[in-house]
Amino acid sequence: MIPGPRNLITDVPGLKVGNAQNATLKSGVTVLTGAQPLRASVHVMGGAPGTRETDLLAADKTVEKVDAIVLSGGSAFGLDACSGVMDALHALGRGFKVGSAVVPIVPGAILFDLLNGGHKAWYENPYRALGRAAFESASDRFELGTAGAGTGALTAMHKGGLGSASVVLDSGVTVGALVAVNPLGSVTTPGDRHFWAAPFEVDGEFGGLGPDPNAGLGQPTVSRKAQVMQSANPDKANTTIAIVATDAALTKPQCQRLAVAAHDGIARAIVPAHTPGDGDLVFGVSTGARSVATDTEPGVIGHAASLCLARAIARAVYLATPAAGDLLPCWSEVHDKS
Repeated sequence: MIPGPRNLITDVPGLKVGNAQNATLKSGVTVLTGAQPLRASVHVMGGAPGTRETDLLAADKTVEKVDAIVLSGGSAFGLDACSGVMDALHALGRGFKVGSAVVPIVPGAILFDLLNGGHKAWYENPYRALGRAAFESASDRFELGTAGAGTGALTAMHKGGLGSASVVLDSGVTVGALVAVNPLGSVTTPGDRHFWAAPFEVDGEFGGLGPDPNAGLGQPTVSRKAQVMQSANPDKANTTIAIVATDAALTKPQCQRLAVAAHDGIARAIVPAHTPGDGDLVFGVSTGARSVATDTEPGVIGHAASLCLARAIARAVYLATPAAGDLLPCWSEVHDKS
């Protein structure tokens, strides 16, 4: 499994991603869209999700395709980023046609970053404008780390961030992942140095340090995030939200199974994962550009998506950069001192 040329979800032909963020707010928005509407579904495994339009993605619901998907900071306020994306799509005449009306279909999911040290005393919800700005900046190249929906993200031990990774299968099918990493759990093993996702790393994409040689690593260490949020109930201030995508022509139910399989990537890269206080969620997306060669290929694609997501989670933390007012250190700062 070799990464695509950018090692980004936009290696899937036709996909674009845009970021917008506000350094003072310590938050932002990431938008995935395509040249054409995208077939999509979703699977939620966390206990505290925040979503918009996800019921529409169930296999038995009428609308088959979406125009964009939003990942946002801001907790429930961030769901308004979808409105900004809808505004931009409406201006382009894109959306689900109902007679003379055109309704853009924009599902979204949010993470909780309201207690990360940023200025949150806004007069008007900023996420609608950030959503539109992210959509209008969409490109096949975009920033990772402290960017977009990952701007204010925090893991148990370090700053979180925005991550992405891709792989091209032997069949020629491309699979990619995009993730905003803000979990209750840790992305590194005890000691901060090694990533849980290390066995799946490709070409040193998050430091090339390899797996932790120690055993008995399942016991979580004391969370720095919990310590800095002692009075704020940190068990309810988390979430990892992701999109996995392929150019294989999957049905809507197969997109849902793609999302289910990709959750394995969260469990491989974050310990603990899928807790009652996390809103862990994965969207599964197909552009439909390539035919599926065999009945078993969707299973291979799901496995590839889980590996891409694990790698993308580690890359998000590895590439995070320090900023004024940070509550937690970046992995690079802690590692440099170890």
